[in-house]
Amino acid sequence: MKKKMPTRRLVLWALLFSLTSVSAQQLTLSGRIIDAQTGTPLAGAMIRTDQNTSVVLSNDNGQFFLKNLPLGKNAMQVSLIGYITHNEVLDLSRDTDLKVQLQSGAINMAEVTVQSSGAHHRQVLSQIDVRLRPVLNSQEILRMVPGLFMGQHAGGGKAEQIFLRGFDIDHGTDIQLTVDGMPVNMVSHAHGQGYADLHFVIPELVESVQFDKGPYQADKGNFTTAGWVDFRTKNALEQSFVKAEIGQYGTARGVAGLNLLPRSKAAKGNQNAYIAGEYSYSDSYFDAPQFFNRANVQGRYSSDLGKSTRLVLTGSHFWSRWNHSGQIPDRAVESGQSGFFGSIDPTEGGET
Repeated sequence: MKKKMPTRRLVLWALLFSLTSVSAQQLTLSGRIIDAQTGTPLAGAMIRTDQNTSVVLSNDNGQFFLKNLPLGKNAMQVSLIGYITHNEVLDLSRDTDLKVQLQSGAINMAEVTVQSSGAHHRQVLSQIDVRLRPVLNSQEILRMVPGLFMGQHAGGGKAEQIFLRGFDIDHGTDIQLTVDGMPVNMVSHAHGQGYADLHFVIPELVESVQFDKGPYQADKGNFTTAGWVDFRTKNALEQSFVKAEIGQYGTARGVAGLNLLPRSKAAKGNQNAYIAGEYSYSDSYFDAPQFFNRANVQGRYSSDLGKSTRLVLTGSHFWSRWNHSGQIPDRAVESGQSGFFGSIDPTEGGET
């Protein structure tokens, strides 16, 4: 028995050494995904390697972490809708931290990958979704949420009437609406609890919309009975722009955005600053002109303070005023006192 003890000890030490060697080979790949043009972090980018079956998504600050990777060569792929897929072969010998810049490119939906691991715990409407359909104001973006529809009875002057999953949400009573994390629902309002007017958001500045539907979620607040929607606006403009639109019934709209920092400085120092403004006017199709006016202004500065810290300062102003035809009784139309698009009190309206 005594002669066998050294052999057993030797086997034990060899086994411990092999386990240590195996654990030492499990490396971590981390990094940050940014827009090559603006230098801003990109959230929701998919990162995968050929040595790891799991897929991770970059967070709001563009960061990602892939663990338990083996030593040696690993082929990494980074993809995001609206950007050119980035492919790179890494020769890993230690824990590695990367900075990946994605170039914007044409949208190619020829290949669709469906994978259960790393799936979103929430649903996201990207900037591409917003661009694919005409949008006159930010409230209309809510219509893209599956199962949600709305009705407007003040021509854009008031928060819309919202319906979702069998809920009559009124003007926000049962759905939590936020913009960049800021609550929009008003806890107390004469027109209804939870009144949520999103017209202060300029639709061209919407980066993405996150949402989820279902029963109350404590981390989203008191109004999350039917669901919640969070608008994320841009930290940087791809380029300065000016847009003018005109339509029937005296309808006109103008919107402009101006980059305040040179693009070279923005990409190098990850600093961005812009100012944007919007003005809308419409008489609408009622017999009594609506004289609807709305003006929005938003300015933003953003900058990296560190690898995992970003400073964002935003200032905005919103104003609107309108008349609307109001509700009319059927007997007024039947008697000829008022047309179908007429009004009893043409001075009814408001100011926001």
